[in-house]
Amino acid sequence: DVQLVESGGGTVQAGGSLRLSCRASTYPACSHFKSWYRQLPGKEREFVAMLDTLAGGESTRYAESVEGRFTISPGNDKKLWYLQMDSLKPGDTAVYYCKIHAACWSQEYWGQGTQVTVSV
Repeated sequence: DVQLVESGGGTVQAGGSLRLSCRASTYPACSHFKSWYRQLPGKEREFVAMLDTLAGGESTRYAESVEGRFTISPGNDKKLWYLQMDSLKPGDTAVYYCKIHAACWSQEYWGQGTQVTVSV
């Protein structure tokens, strides 16, 4: 199995920034998606951002609610990726999860989640 470990969550005031990290225990030898999701209190888990390595490139996609404020990026280590969160709002308060899904793997894998709290 593949293990994902998130870090970097915490409490920040509105307007502040945080950077989340996700490290995978192994790296897929095929095209794959590295993603971030979040679960707001009392809500379903929702998509936040994705990094697509298809065809050797790295394209990104974002939820409309975070576009222009959040940035997903790869780390120097291929097993590592980040979510830079700027201009945070109280509505961004959630548990954030990273996920990896590879074409050559039979399942997708999730991290355990990290809490982000944005205070007014």
